Amino acid sequence: MSIKDLEPKSVWTNFYGITRIPRPSKHEEKIREYLLGWGRERGIESFTDKTGNVILRVPATPGYENRKGVVLQGHMDMVPQKNADKVHDFEKDPIETWIDGEWVKAKGTTLGADNGLGVAMAMAAIESPEVKHGPIEVLVTYDEETGMTGARALEPGILQGEILINLDSETEGELYVGCAGGLDATAKASYEKMPAPESGYACYELAVKGFKGGHSGMDIILCRGNANKVAARVLLPLLEEAGVKIIDLEGGTLRNAIPREAFATLYVPEDRIEEAKAIVDRVAAEVKNEHAATDPDAEFIFKPYVEKEGEVCDHDEDCKYVEDAAALRFIRAILACPDGVDRMSDAMPGLVETSNNMAMVKIEKGEFTVKSLLRSSVDTGKAYLATKLTSVFKLAGAEVELSGGYSGWAPNSASPILHTMKAVYKDMYGVEPKVMAIHAGLECGILSGAYPDWDMVSMGPTLMSPHSPDERANIPSVQKAWDFLKAVLENIPEK
Repeated sequence: MSIKDLEPKSVWTNFYGITRIPRPSKHEEKIREYLLGWGRERGIESFTDKTGNVILRVPATPGYENRKGVVLQGHMDMVPQKNADKVHDFEKDPIETWIDGEWVKAKGTTLGADNGLGVAMAMAAIESPEVKHGPIEVLVTYDEETGMTGARALEPGILQGEILINLDSETEGELYVGCAGGLDATAKASYEKMPAPESGYACYELAVKGFKGGHSGMDIILCRGNANKVAARVLLPLLEEAGVKIIDLEGGTLRNAIPREAFATLYVPEDRIEEAKAIVDRVAAEVKNEHAATDPDAEFIFKPYVEKEGEVCDHDEDCKYVEDAAALRFIRAILACPDGVDRMSDAMPGLVETSNNMAMVKIEKGEFTVKSLLRSSVDTGKAYLATKLTSVFKLAGAEVELSGGYSGWAPNSASPILHTMKAVYKDMYGVEPKVMAIHAGLECGILSGAYPDWDMVSMGPTLMSPHSPDERANIPSVQKAWDFLKAVLENIPEK
């Protein structure tokens, strides 16, 4: 059975079409052309703004011409994450989907339901004759996942609607009216590369794998293991107690994905190999015990390094290692760097207020780099966390660059569209939807800079584990979210 056979058929058919088009962040050319072609084939006004956001525009259905204009908004890019053993080129290959009970999943990669399903719902809304609505514009932004670039570039005056319904939240039955702001932090330092030892050392590889990872906003509250932190936790005693030397270290691939894997190449004194193995086993046992519930598949591999051709490393002169004092500074800085939940919200119980995801670590070729994504719904809280992070890395001799900052989206409890959507949901399902803020970067806050008078709410179907290969979309929730969206569009207030 294909996902095209699922109900609501119009939504799943459009999502299937999106999954066939490669669309990792920064590489949206193909999905942009696909969306424009899709609209033009249906006689829908379809164009891009100056920077590459896609806009589709349809008039009101007969009898609804006096309703306020609505902008349905989502983003075209997806997070490209895959399991280490999965062969997949995100710039060329389609996503392989499959149905597992009530869930749609991908085979070894991210599914791209974030935000492909939201875009598919918007497409269905403007092509389905069953939907009654006033004027609708669909805004599909680019590069949301790595910088919200499309939202930042949107110019005033292009869109005519008065109401924005963002389709990028991930729990059906919840309406989002606020989100966290974000800030990128990049720490960098240089180090002296020491010549490979002529003898007395064996080349080993350390792999920390099997952590669940996930969305650095939505899943940060789950306190899953950060593979970069865990790798440093193993490396510190190896350096201090067993005389190990670091050749290189790399973990994580995206700022907004909690790191699932980290890999290091090491020189281990030949007369202390058993001691080093015991250290790895000891720390592995501690971590597995601490994360038994959050990361039950955590795996630690410590074995002789093998070249791709199958030859054991022979201490090639190019295999230079990190000078010992620098290696200790860097590993201690990784361990000391703030990571995970920093503060919970006092205003909204259960909401993370401030957090950091120490997303990417790389030590190689004389360069030490750590990239993090800080989030907070309170700008001063975000700034204070940035100060703490900067202080840690400066103590380690690194410089820190802060960039890409944006403010959060402040909730508006008096929102007219929120009132309408709450009433529609209760009438349909007998209960009121939860009104929430989210510890993730929805584009609403940025978009309101260009359109400050927009009345905004975010909604969507239920997704689990976005930004990881465990990402999945709940099939019944897609039907509910679609039925709800149709009813909301039919009940948009008059101008």
